[in-house]
Amino acid sequence: MSSAQPISLLLCALGGEGGGTLTDWLVDTARHAGYAAQATSIPGVAQRTGATTYYLEVFPTPLAELRGRRPVFGLNPLPGRLDALVSSELLETGRQIGNGLASGEHTLVITSSSRAFTTAEKMVMGDGRRDEAPLLALVREHSRAHHVLDMAALTREAGTVVSAVMLGAIAASGLLPFTRADYEAVVGGAGGHAKASLRGFALAFDAVSAQREQARWVEQVMNDDAEAPVPTTTPTALLAPFPTALHDILALGHARAVEYQNAAYGQRYLERLQRVLAAERAGDPAGAQGFAATREAARWLALWMAFDDIVRVAELKARASRAERVRREVKAGSGDLLRVYDHFKPGAPEFAAMLPESLARRVLAWDQRRVQRGQAPWALPLKVSSHGVLGLLALRALAATKRLRPLGSRFATEQALMDRWLAAVEAGARADARLGLELAKCGRLIKGYGSTNERGKDNLLHIVDHLSDATRAGAAEAVAQAREAALADEAGTALDSTLVQHGAPARPLKAQPIRWHHNPRLKKQAH
Repeated sequence: MSSAQPISLLLCALGGEGGGTLTDWLVDTARHAGYAAQATSIPGVAQRTGATTYYLEVFPTPLAELRGRRPVFGLNPLPGRLDALVSSELLETGRQIGNGLASGEHTLVITSSSRAFTTAEKMVMGDGRRDEAPLLALVREHSRAHHVLDMAALTREAGTVVSAVMLGAIAASGLLPFTRADYEAVVGGAGGHAKASLRGFALAFDAVSAQREQARWVEQVMNDDAEAPVPTTTPTALLAPFPTALHDILALGHARAVEYQNAAYGQRYLERLQRVLAAERAGDPAGAQGFAATREAARWLALWMAFDDIVRVAELKARASRAERVRREVKAGSGDLLRVYDHFKPGAPEFAAMLPESLARRVLAWDQRRVQRGQAPWALPLKVSSHGVLGLLALRALAATKRLRPLGSRFATEQALMDRWLAAVEAGARADARLGLELAKCGRLIKGYGSTNERGKDNLLHIVDHLSDATRAGAAEAVAQAREAALADEAGTALDSTLVQHGAPARPLKAQPIRWHHNPRLKKQAH
C-alpha cells in the first residue's frame, strides 16, 4: 500500500453559509475523480452562535492504484499537521489559528478578508470593529502559503452562497489531486441553483489562480529570472505624487469622490491630500510613521466628501443594482411582481441645503420661527413607488440635480468645514507626527445624518479649536482622549469631562425650545 498520508482540510463556516454543502461537494468530487475521502463535522460556538467546522481527509492515491485496499482516516485534525485551513470569515480564521491547528511549515490558509461583526463589536457607539491588520499578520505567520480574498463580494457578485466560492478557491489552490472538470461536474448537477454556484466557483477559481500566478512571478523576479513576464497593471498619473503604500486607499477614495460628483471633485480630493502629505513629510522627513496621518485623512475625507443629502439618497434608490438587491433579499422569482415603496420625510434643512446661501437662510429662519411658536419642524412626508415608471422617473430627476449641488448652501458649508479640519491636520503633522495622526483620526467623528451628523461636526470642531495647538504639552494625547470620549456616549458627558481635564472649555449648551401640549382630558377632569 502507498505510504502517502491523507490530505487534511478544516473547513470553517458560519451558520447558514453552506459548510455542510461544501463538505458534501468535496467528498462527491473525490469519488467522481476516483479517490477515497472521509468527512466529519465538529459543531461548536465561536464568537457568533452557529459557527461550525468540518474536517475532511482525502487520500492522494487513486483507488484504482490501491488494489482493493482502503486507507485509514482520522476523525479530527492534529495541531500543527493540518494541510489546509479554509474559512469564510477572517476572525474565525484567527480563532482556528489561535487553537494551534495551523503551522507556518505545513498549512495552506485560504480565508476571506470579509468580516461578520460580533455583538460586542456592534454595541460600541463608535467604531468597535476589531483591527484586521493583526489578523492578517497572524495568517501570514502561521501558513506556508495563503490566499486572502473577499469572499463576501464574490458571493454577492455571483448571486450564490459562500460555499461555492470556497470550493472554487480550494480547486484553484492545487491542494487536491482533482481537475477543475471534476469539481464542476459535481456542482453543475446540484439542482436549480447550479448556475449561480458555478458562477461563484469560477470567480473564486480565477481570483486564486491570479494570486498564484502573481506569486510565481514574484518568485521568478526574486531569482533574477529575466524571462519573467511582467503582469499588466494600469498606471495612473493621478496617484504618482503619493507613496505607493497609499495608492490602495487613495484609489478607493478618489473613485468615491468621482462617483459622488464628478472628475473635478475627485481631483479636489487628491489635491487636499497632497497638502496633508507635504505637511507630514515636513514633520517626518524619514517617513518613520509610514504616512499614517495621510492614510487616515484619506479614509475619512472620502466619506465626508460623499456626504448624504436628498440628491444622494435619490441616486442610490434609483439604481438598477438596488432593485436587483431588493429582489434577491425578498427571494422574488423572475416571474414575480414586486412593488417597492420608499418613504421620505425631507424637512426645511434638506431643502435649504440645495438652495444658495441667501435663500437657505430665509428658509431655515422661517422654520425656526415655527419651532419657537411651539410648532413641529416643517417636513414633507412622501411615499414614492420606486417600482413604477413615475416614481422611478421622479427619483432619477432628483438624482440628476447633483450637477447643481455645488451651488447649494450645504455644499459650501461642508467644504469649508473639511478644509478647517484638514488645516489643523496639516499644522499638527508639521509640528508633531503623532498630533497630525490623532487629528486625522478625528474624521471618524463625522457620521450619520441629521442631528447625529451635526453633533459629530460640532465635537470635531471643538476639539480642533481647543486642543490642536502643538505648543500645548501632551496635545496629541489630549486629542486622542477627547476623540474616544466623544464616541463613548451621545450626550457628550465624557467629552466635556475630558475637555475640562485638559484645560479646554466644555462645549456650549444649545438652546432647546420648550413645547407645551394641550391635554383635553385635564379639562374634562376640571369640570
